[in-house]
Amino acid sequence: MTDAGLRLIGTALAIGLAAIGPGIGIGVIVSGALQAIGRNPETQNTVVTYMFIGIAFTEALAIFGLVISFLIGFGVL
Repeated sequence: MTDAGLRLIGTALAIGLAAIGPGIGIGVIVSGALQAIGRNPETQNTVVTYMFIGIAFTEALAIFGLVISFLIGFGVL
């Protein structure tokens, strides 16, 4: 297999695996927030604020994976 083919496979694996973890994490965060709001509706504003902060930090991991896949794809790594 050529260098370009291996680089393409590495790029696909980097972004694919980097998207799995945050996808699961965001699902867990939203599930927990909905359960908390269902049990105590008065805390909705606080829970939603913390939920979005958690989603932003979790999504940052996918962005790091995207950057790494670009670096692999363009031959920097």
